[in-house]
Amino acid sequence: MQLDVNAKGVFVIAPTPFTPDGALDLASTDRMVEAYLAAGASGLTILGIMGEAPKLDAAEAVEFTARVLRCVDGRVPVVVGVSSPGFASMRALSRSAMEAGAAGVMIAPTPGLKGDEAVVSYIAQASEVVGDAPYVLQDYPQANGIFMSVDMIRRMAEDPRLVMVKAEDWPGLDKITAMRRLSAEGRMRRVSILGGLGGQFLPEELARGADGIMTGYGVPEMLVRVCELMAKGQRDAAQDLFDLHLPLIRTELQPGLGLAVRKYMLMRRGIIASDALRAPGPKLSAETRAEVDYLLGRLAARDPVVTL
Repeated sequence: MQLDVNAKGVFVIAPTPFTPDGALDLASTDRMVEAYLAAGASGLTILGIMGEAPKLDAAEAVEFTARVLRCVDGRVPVVVGVSSPGFASMRALSRSAMEAGAAGVMIAPTPGLKGDEAVVSYIAQASEVVGDAPYVLQDYPQANGIFMSVDMIRRMAEDPRLVMVKAEDWPGLDKITAMRRLSAEGRMRRVSILGGLGGQFLPEELARGADGIMTGYGVPEMLVRVCELMAKGQRDAAQDLFDLHLPLIRTELQPGLGLAVRKYMLMRRGIIASDALRAPGPKLSAETRAEVDYLLGRLAARDPVVTL
């Protein structure tokens, strides 16, 4: 199964489960994959920013990727984040992931690039490094400090291997509109566009022409249902459901604490055994855990898919 420009729906960004002592938790990995598929995920993305990829050594990254792919067993496409400061490690991980059955890879510009031409050139080089693999371009300037204009993305999209843009610029809704307008006018090759940013603008992204979303959030079932409702033209119902989850989305998006909150939510829902992050990483205070518990409890009373 290969990723292509028709990809849509919810690609859940999966965290990397660890045991309390920091080892890979492969049993939780299996359980997490099954939970995401049961939630209706159209695809999975691993080893992204929220996957603690920089904290894994090369062998662990290969082992985790192989475990996820074996568990998925071709049921949905799996995208593997391969961004790296060096092309050698990017090439090695891309090759092993695709050989193991990944549908594509995700790359982003490396921090420190100066000027539009340097960024466009870097992505062109990276696309050669990943070979024939279809790739997702991650547009996330808040993380790497690299702004990519619509025209820069248009130029990059001339490469047929670029099949998806993960649109995470902020504010970025007008950027989605601009890309879709260029495609409608025949001035930009149409690619899949998935939103991100923890899901906080999901209804708006879909209304602007996004094909879905690639993000985490501790209750991915909501993301799936919002996409389905929007596709049916039921925007008010989609917004009502989304609004119900906004307090938890906001809590999960706290800078520096986001992944810790997400893993805690997944642990509370029985999806992973431990909410451990690898060092260096934050630990939630008792007060923060209590706040998350309170919000989860309120949500469970209002949304039947949330079981604790």
